[in-house]
Amino acid sequence: MSNITHHIPEPMLAAYAAGTLPPVFETVVATHVSMCAACRAGMQAHEIAGGAVLEAGDGADLSDALKSDVLALLDGPAPEDRPTPKRKGIYPGPVMVALKNREPRWKSLGMGVRQSILMDGPEGSLRLLYIPPGRAVPDHGHNGIEMTLVLQGSFADETGTFGVGDLEVADEELEHTPVAGEGLPCICLAATDAPLRFRTLMPRLLQPLFRI
Repeated sequence: MSNITHHIPEPMLAAYAAGTLPPVFETVVATHVSMCAACRAGMQAHEIAGGAVLEAGDGADLSDALKSDVLALLDGPAPEDRPTPKRKGIYPGPVMVALKNREPRWKSLGMGVRQSILMDGPEGSLRLLYIPPGRAVPDHGHNGIEMTLVLQGSFADETGTFGVGDLEVADEELEHTPVAGEGLPCICLAATDAPLRFRTLMPRLLQPLFRI
């Protein structure tokens, strides 16, 4: 997808390559990487650099038990031989993994906006959002990080316009009112590690019910 203009921040890409991101953010980054050749190349560069660091480090002797465990893993099926969900419609493989290879279970948030929660726990939440054309998400700020990846359609806010494959990373300093573009409904994959901050009363009252 050559029209992608909003990419993964470099520190987050490095954390993904190192395997240190929380699962909700890891899924968003994996999905973007599957859609973006530039970030895929960047991730591979980080993995190569990490491998070089490991090779330069001092070796350590392995216990007999650990050697046996490693050999047992090597005797098992190779990762590429294990079945993994593939892209289905607008949903790339990592999203289908989170969906457990089934259709999203949409629930109404009102005004035509819907969500399907994929993960929800102490480390954050991951959801699909369906926003009708021209519809605005209530103005909100953030108590942590929010990552939003467009899978269909587009949206715009105070920072710019985001189309298919584009990723917005918002932090505590950003308060915005995303508005879905015209044409197709905007479907996004969104991850947060803390509840949002809504300015108006009704979204705040509904926030515990909708888990956002």
